[in-house]
Amino acid sequence: MLLEKIVVEKSPPLKGNVRVSGAKNSALPILAASLLGTEDIILEDVPNLKDVDVICEVLTSLGAKVERYEEGKIKINSVNIDKYETPYELMSKMRASFLVMGPLLTRIGKAKTSLPGGCAIGTRPIDLHLKGFRALGANIDVDHGYVEAFADKLIGDRIYLDFPSVGATENIMMAAVLAEGETTIDNAAMEPEIVDLANFLNKLGGNVKGAGTSTIRIKGVDNLKGTVHSVIPDRIEAGTFMVASAITGGDVIIENVIPNHIKPIIAKLREVGCDVYENGDKVRVVGNTKIKAVDVKTLPYPGFPTDMQAQFMALMSIADGTSVIIETVFENRFMHVDELKRMGADIKIDGRSAIIQGVNSLMSAPVKATDLRAGAALILAGLVADGKTEIDNVYHIDRGYDHIEDKFSQLGGKIYRIEY
Repeated sequence: MLLEKIVVEKSPPLKGNVRVSGAKNSALPILAASLLGTEDIILEDVPNLKDVDVICEVLTSLGAKVERYEEGKIKINSVNIDKYETPYELMSKMRASFLVMGPLLTRIGKAKTSLPGGCAIGTRPIDLHLKGFRALGANIDVDHGYVEAFADKLIGDRIYLDFPSVGATENIMMAAVLAEGETTIDNAAMEPEIVDLANFLNKLGGNVKGAGTSTIRIKGVDNLKGTVHSVIPDRIEAGTFMVASAITGGDVIIENVIPNHIKPIIAKLREVGCDVYENGDKVRVVGNTKIKAVDVKTLPYPGFPTDMQAQFMALMSIADGTSVIIETVFENRFMHVDELKRMGADIKIDGRSAIIQGVNSLMSAPVKATDLRAGAALILAGLVADGKTEIDNVYHIDRGYDHIEDKFSQLGGKIYRIEY
């Protein structure tokens, strides 16, 4: 089998318009939640990603009918789901496959899956998911790398999350939507993707209130129907192109965005010296020839997103001065540091902090994408590094970015893919 690399050459300042795809982190839980509906569900603006392919395979393996019939459109019918075990080979590819546990448990009373895979950016334990299922009355067995849950009937309860985990909030919401009585999730995640999932569940006939706040209330209903739903824009893809404009000193208009979702990124780009203009569903970022060093601390939403930390580190590596980036969400999310250092970046790690001394220029080097967002950071660094940067392990990048070379190319970026 041929492998692929992405090659990035030093590029002129990026200019033009680029449209952001639907959000990966919204599409995946919504696709999982499609197991709850008993009529046709049509999803629009679904990104064309490897992770979406995997979750669609998961749905099919459980007995759902999944049909792609136009760019970005998927039709799902789950009326006849008859299996409750997710194949190991699919689970090992992507952590988000674990999101089918909640829907299966509440819909057919049992679910079995292997412990999840995905990016190696930290432990991201599933204990909060299981705590929620247990609170709703499920029996859980964890044995030989598998998790099995079963319940005759889930009963609503009050659940406090020790950490506002996005995945646990989503899985508990989906399990509670068909449970008997009312479920309250305290210290729930507040991400826009949680709101999108809640809106989707409500369109199916669910009763979810409070999504987007730290307290979510779900009143169980007897059954869910079908609907048509459009996935919200991907705020991390938007942020990546915003940083691309900044790092190249470009002038880029990013279309199909919700500016409210990217406030921390807008604020930080203004701090580094960029001009950022918001206009409806568009954001324009005009870079500056001099990038100022700033400090960043990642936090759960509405704080600065951990999924933008690597991209911002690439930007800070050529800033004027010293920056400190503190990662509070994932304990192992600095694997891209060694790759950026290969390109000449001056970065030191101290626990959960990275101290970045800006350098005048980066240089090309053979590097590898250690995870999804690390891959995006290396593309950004490659746009301003002297020479040709070859990026290996591009399957990580394809898990989260739809047509990434095409989008950068249309802005004037020198980026292409080679097989070897």
